[in-house]
Amino acid sequence: MAWVVLIVSGLFEAVWAHALAASDGLRRLGPSFVFVASLALSMSGLGWALKSIPVGVGYAAWVGVGAIATVAYSFASGAETLSLPKVVCLAAIVGGIVGLKLLTD
Repeated sequence: MAWVVLIVSGLFEAVWAHALAASDGLRRLGPSFVFVASLALSMSGLGWALKSIPVGVGYAAWVGVGAIATVAYSFASGAETLSLPKVVCLAAIVGGIVGLKLLTD
């Protein structure tokens, strides 16, 4: 269950990253609210998951999930161009997260 919470928390990391970018330096109220709410959910989930996952492994996986989701959203929205080298690099991050999961349990 801790790994599910960790992955969902990583997804919320992508939400707050995009909301922060859309908030115009926290000057736009709607995106600023989404930023604060998703940041709180992301950090709370990370903290809960780290009660049963080692901090180094958990934090690395959380950051990796957030990074992958952030870049995937950027690809989907057209803010960033998709390329094979980028996909290969993201696949390496996914492989690292899976490896950490397999080596932790």
